[in-house]
Amino acid sequence: MSPEKWLGDCLDYGKTLVDSGAKGIRSGAESYLQGQPLSAALGESARTSLPFAIVGVGAGLLQLVAGQRRHRIPKTVAAVIAGAGVGFLVVFSWKTRELTGSMAHDALKNVGVARDARWLERHPITYA
Repeated sequence: MSPEKWLGDCLDYGKTLVDSGAKGIRSGAESYLQGQPLSAALGESARTSLPFAIVGVGAGLLQLVAGQRRHRIPKTVAAVIAGAGVGFLVVFSWKTRELTGSMAHDALKNVGVARDARWLERHPITYA
């Protein structure tokens, strides 16, 4: 097999895997959401995550009290941003874990089907 043909086959197979994974992600989201729009589900998770971001801001403000006098404001700003980000992301990830799990499950299932089809194509089963 020439290198050009081999590279073309690898690229086609990669495209097939990406397409099947994307279809799995869409089907996993649709099966979990059951007709509800994705933006509504993510918006609700974001709204419930905001109070925890505020708790993270409060934790970051502790740097202002406990920090040294030198470079206190820049360190406090960095701690506030980091605290808000961590607080929001942790709770948002927890709230959307079932949606993410459904999407990942269906994506992996579809990629497995594509891999099996490729294997059977390369290793045909001949019955006697």
